[in-house]
Amino acid sequence: MSLHAEVVVRRNGFALDVRLDVDEGETIAVLGPNGAGKTTLLRALAGLIAIEGRVELDGEVLDDSKAGRHVPTERRRVGLVFQDHVLFPHMSVLHNVAFGLRGDSMRKARDWLGRAGLLEMADRMPGELSGGQAQRVALIRTLATQPRLLLLDEPLSALDVSVRAETRRELSRRLAAFEGVRILVTHDPLEAIALADRLVVMEQGKVVQQGTPADVTARPRSRFVADLAGVNLLRGRAHHDHVELDGGGTLAAPDAGEGEVLAVIHPRAVALYLARPEGTPRNVWRATAEELDLQGDRVRVRLGGAVPLVAEVTPGAVRDLHLDRGDQVWAAVKATEISVYRA
Repeated sequence: MSLHAEVVVRRNGFALDVRLDVDEGETIAVLGPNGAGKTTLLRALAGLIAIEGRVELDGEVLDDSKAGRHVPTERRRVGLVFQDHVLFPHMSVLHNVAFGLRGDSMRKARDWLGRAGLLEMADRMPGELSGGQAQRVALIRTLATQPRLLLLDEPLSALDVSVRAETRRELSRRLAAFEGVRILVTHDPLEAIALADRLVVMEQGKVVQQGTPADVTARPRSRFVADLAGVNLLRGRAHHDHVELDGGGTLAAPDAGEGEVLAVIHPRAVALYLARPEGTPRNVWRATAEELDLQGDRVRVRLGGAVPLVAEVTPGAVRDLHLDRGDQVWAAVKATEISVYRA
């Protein structure tokens, strides 16, 4: 492994306890709700805060609390890019990139700017740059020092939507060309899926799930990941062909197995009716439309009741149902549309 980290940080009643192994050339995205410890993890890997545990990069031990070893940040081959880019305001773009370089630093800085297509900005001051341009310069400044570990803390979150997609594409190209380990902290699922080989989901200072974007979103293990994937997640105890839900109610699901399980229902699998549907669908509940949210060509309807769900229907279906906030409906889900797996 290029990076092996066992990081424990305890302060102000919060405990971070994370084990991480990342290969050279791999990009991982660390996601999680506010307060999960994502930025604390990056700062620990950068050597900015003291830890209990061990951090090893390319065979070099950077931290070992048992041995009393701690390599200062400036001596680590680690590059850190912040969301607000933190360019030196009194230096030109060229001097910003040259900062920290050794031996003919100006020539090297010009070379890096040229390869990035930013040479025409060399003499500009940071205050003359757009947000996207400043973030690109900040990334080049970091890459120019040739780190082995690249840490990016919400690198696109401060950008306008109009430039975020373009900057994301540029960042993707830069990450693909970077030969070391790349760790990206983000709250944006699109950003994570577009840029990362592997997702690491943190909650309350611990890793709760990790895997490829497809694996994580297909089998979420927490409410945060389910919201990330845009699906309904229910927890309960399985008994062969049904699941007794923790919040009350029963879910019919073929081959549910036995024991504690998680059940995923895609919002598009939730059908809505004004009257109880005819026939014998096994999963039918009375529900209240608590919230309607138009998203593109679909409407997400948050349902309250015995089994709280989110349904996704067309605007035409909303009109046909004369559906508004507070209205009563019937929700139905085919048993074959439910994915069940061990909790």
